[in-house]
Amino acid sequence: MRYLLGIDIGTSGTKTVLFDEKGTVIASESEEYPLSQPQNGWAEQNPAHWWTAVKNTVKEVVNASGVNKKDIVSIGLSGQMHGLVMLDEKNEVIRPAILWCDGRTTSQCKEIEEIIGKERLIEITANPALEGFTAGKILWVKENEPENFAKCRKILLPKDYIRFMLCGEFATEVSDASGTQLLDIGKRQWSTEVCEKLGIDLSLLPKVYESPEATGNLKEDIAEELGLESKTVIAGGGGDNACAAIGMGVCKEGKAFTTVGTSGVVFAHTNALHTDKGGRIHAFCCAVPNAWHVMGVTQAAGLSLNWFRNQLAKEYDYKELDKLASEIPIGCDSLIYLPYLMGERSPVLDAGARGVFFGLSAIHTKLHMARAVMEGVAYSLYDCLEVLKENSIEVGDMALCGGGAKSRFWREMFGDVYGVNVKTMQTSEGAVLGAALLGGCAAGVYSSVEEACDKTVISGDTYEYSKENHEKYMKYYSVYRTLYPALKESYKML
Repeated sequence: MRYLLGIDIGTSGTKTVLFDEKGTVIASESEEYPLSQPQNGWAEQNPAHWWTAVKNTVKEVVNASGVNKKDIVSIGLSGQMHGLVMLDEKNEVIRPAILWCDGRTTSQCKEIEEIIGKERLIEITANPALEGFTAGKILWVKENEPENFAKCRKILLPKDYIRFMLCGEFATEVSDASGTQLLDIGKRQWSTEVCEKLGIDLSLLPKVYESPEATGNLKEDIAEELGLESKTVIAGGGGDNACAAIGMGVCKEGKAFTTVGTSGVVFAHTNALHTDKGGRIHAFCCAVPNAWHVMGVTQAAGLSLNWFRNQLAKEYDYKELDKLASEIPIGCDSLIYLPYLMGERSPVLDAGARGVFFGLSAIHTKLHMARAVMEGVAYSLYDCLEVLKENSIEVGDMALCGGGAKSRFWREMFGDVYGVNVKTMQTSEGAVLGAALLGGCAAGVYSSVEEACDKTVISGDTYEYSKENHEKYMKYYSVYRTLYPALKESYKML
């Protein structure tokens, strides 16, 4: 039996899991680290914390597994996307990494669209300039910390910094590189045009691979420290959502998933590149060679319910709130919630948007508001699904994951709002399993990503949606979708 290590370098911590080739968990370990906010709206981390967490968790997992190190054949990497790691000529970190959730680059995003042109930028990178993406962060350092930019010899994404520490190779892969705004998404290579116009030397960027390709092997000293073999293969891996897709078997046309964590994502696999000219949804290369994915993002999904419970309904735990909210009728007696607590990305693209309860009256209770929050999040993600449909992307198979998927009531609501059957997955490992499977492909355990998914990913329960409920939800959704356009100018005034 061969064994596969998956490592997910997240924002709150790193998780390392050892799987066998059937996808069974052998051992698992995680370690948290801090996030720094030196100014309002900024978010940074010390890459040394990631590296320490990776070493600690890998050693713990290897020791706890009891597996012969010769049988651990590969490492797959998943990670938070968009983060900027800058190395100097000695390959040392110049400054703390600027993370995906950092919002300091608004002026740089405007600058990027002015230099390249919004339409041309979307033609090449398939996305409008957004604060979360890496290109704006590079320009911010160039303009605000010229001494640091002058020292820079290599730019890496978070998981790719870990790759460098493991094997000494400067490499990335197409799914994570898609989120830099420097990749030609159709050609799956760095865009010379974008880099030249933004003044970013191509020599600063790592080599681009496909996700299941081998990018190197463990350095001998690191292998000895971790208790592994130096011939252990390190795969390209993927961004967190791209790896989560593989971990749920979303690797073929027509397959999709919804994740409800702090934010919410609707993600669909596609064999052809679909670019929304308005930039309302993201299009990235996916972890399957020569395929892509499109996704919409709701900034405050689980965060909305978390905010509501903590601020207005502390007397209920989440299970109680879930049960009692399910007893409120669909539509919450004409109460609608807009989940824009943190602005919105898809399909609204408005950092100034804010949350709203619309239709509030004296008959409404906290439980009406709780259900309205859940319905509002579902409507927001359905908004994203509708844009996918506009771009000729049909979804026939929808999986659900994340903390929100643990609620049977919310799962059923998503199915009824979407008008599709939804299923859960037997494993909850998601991104870290996907990373491990990509490692297995690189090591020759599987002949393709599709084969890896077929052999390891098992579905859980399936909920068949109610056509009657879908029709009821659509009456309220038709009101929901008129609210942002009506409030858009008011948000600006506010």
